[in-house]
Amino acid sequence: MPMMPCEPNLPRAPLAVAVALALCACASPARLPVTAGMGPQPTLPAPSTSLIPTVHIAPARGWPAGAAPTAAPGLAVRAFSTGLDHPRWLYVLPNGDVLVAETNAPPKPDDGRGIKGWFMKRFMKKAGAAVPSANRISLLRDTDGDGVADQRTVFLQGLNAPFGMTLVGHDLYVANSDAVVRFPYAGGETSIAAAGAPVVALPAGRINHHWTKNVIASADGARLYVTVGSNSNVGENGMRAEEGRAAIWEVDPRTGAHRVFAGGLRNPVGLAWEPRTGALWTAVNERDELGSDLVPDYITSVRDGGFYGWPYSYYGAHVDARVKPQRPDLVASALVPDYAMGPHTASLGLAAASGTLLPPGFRQGMFVGQHGSWNRRPRSGYKVVFVPFADGRPAGPAVDVLTGFLDREGNAQGRPVGVAMDARGALLVADDVGNTVWRVTPAR
Repeated sequence: MPMMPCEPNLPRAPLAVAVALALCACASPARLPVTAGMGPQPTLPAPSTSLIPTVHIAPARGWPAGAAPTAAPGLAVRAFSTGLDHPRWLYVLPNGDVLVAETNAPPKPDDGRGIKGWFMKRFMKKAGAAVPSANRISLLRDTDGDGVADQRTVFLQGLNAPFGMTLVGHDLYVANSDAVVRFPYAGGETSIAAAGAPVVALPAGRINHHWTKNVIASADGARLYVTVGSNSNVGENGMRAEEGRAAIWEVDPRTGAHRVFAGGLRNPVGLAWEPRTGALWTAVNERDELGSDLVPDYITSVRDGGFYGWPYSYYGAHVDARVKPQRPDLVASALVPDYAMGPHTASLGLAAASGTLLPPGFRQGMFVGQHGSWNRRPRSGYKVVFVPFADGRPAGPAVDVLTGFLDREGNAQGRPVGVAMDARGALLVADDVGNTVWRVTPAR
């Protein structure tokens, strides 16, 4: 099978870098369709490694005037709010106001050093991931009920790469890249001027490779669950740098006391409560650089005390030989995730369909925002999908909800991230390249 060339229009570079970039043409394309790596029993072929990994970025372009994603049959999509600054995550307040975290990575001076790190940073910039962080949360309000926000205010500012948000009574918790912070909230207010009170510090530092931190509250508000991604791909920065990471923490919001609720989760991002069982579910980005067909990202219920393999293994006992030394004791205990979402799809957003006004086929299950691949040829993700559930468990193949985020030339017009159900049961989608929040409703 002929190899595809590297991305065009690369910057001039020293000879060593140019050679490294040229080697990416040797990275093998996928031999399986994305769907082979989806579902409760994904196909897991032999790993494929190379000096330089497959790099197949979708250059960020944004939406042409009047353009929008393509909604599935029976659905319609419309912009809820445009002109935002890298909107990544969403939270819907009880009165229907929508909070959107306009955010990006904080400074990470020690992440991605060396030749490989240099060209990876260049490619990520091309994908739209290097814009400065606005470090704020904005409030969107639809005052006339027409499905379009007609008011936008700066709700909180001066934050540190904020991401997850959750409200417990009159306490709003925000997960910055380095801490969970609590703010006083009164229903209906459009901004908060009070300083936040720190609840718990989170692993950060000069590497802070997976910087996004999400937070969700238990039904009674007595506990917070916080995601902390790994500080590397597969532990190459040493396991000391991974202390407390690749995990979901359980936090007492009154005292800040915390423990690892579940570990071995390379980069857990989305969190949702499954309404029928009450189980906590998460969306996890699995490891890179094992070839275009490995490793599938996944969604899974989260077991208290569970270990999910990272970095030593994936999907149970599939050992990652790159990790030294190994831990066969941990591999033996590794849990198999519930549902694979396809290799390198960057499945980030997660929202239970509870209360949706969408058609019957979308009323039990999970919506998943797939930000899109960089380490697969051809590209994967770049869409929003729905995983149907029955009796609190996945029950059938994932179906597309929104597609069309890539144009015919493979440029990214948008990239979906966070997903949330609004107060009237429509699906909201944060698009950080299109700088838009989309709203999905039944087609008329």
